[in-house]
Amino acid sequence: MKKNASFIMMDSALAKSLYDTLKTLEPKSRYSDELLQGLKDLMEGEVATLMLGMTGNGEPFINGADDGIYVGALEIHPKNHKVLCDGAEVSLTPKEFDILYFLAKNKGEIFTKEQIYQAVWAEDYLMADSNIMAFIRKLRKKIEPNPDVPEYILTIWGIGYKFTDRI
Repeated sequence: MKKNASFIMMDSALAKSLYDTLKTLEPKSRYSDELLQGLKDLMEGEVATLMLGMTGNGEPFINGADDGIYVGALEIHPKNHKVLCDGAEVSLTPKEFDILYFLAKNKGEIFTKEQIYQAVWAEDYLMADSNIMAFIRKLRKKIEPNPDVPEYILTIWGIGYKFTDRI
């Protein structure tokens, strides 16, 4: 049975160590600034207690590792095929997810349509440029703030596509 809450005491040495570690590591989480401010407030005596909570349903980390990819407002979690954009879950088909994950885990690398097809489709499938283009177009509509001016999945004219390495 899951506990509702757990109260853990922390001294100033631990608070300072956590604060310094977060400042140094700069974790890829939109909540790290809030945690840093909370630890700072705790150390400065502004607050006496700091409460932490998990977003979503608080799924436990397997082996303590999060294999998610975080780029800007986009989060890609391959273990449970979940994509979040600005914290909201984005509904993708399995192939859309596979294409997005393939490009994101190889960010900055340019792939031809054929290379994307070969990486994502294990079984025989009608390979046509328009198939990959249609999937990319659908993906952009779902994850891009402005699909006509994409920030995540970029077209490299005459070659193919790449996932941005600039955000």
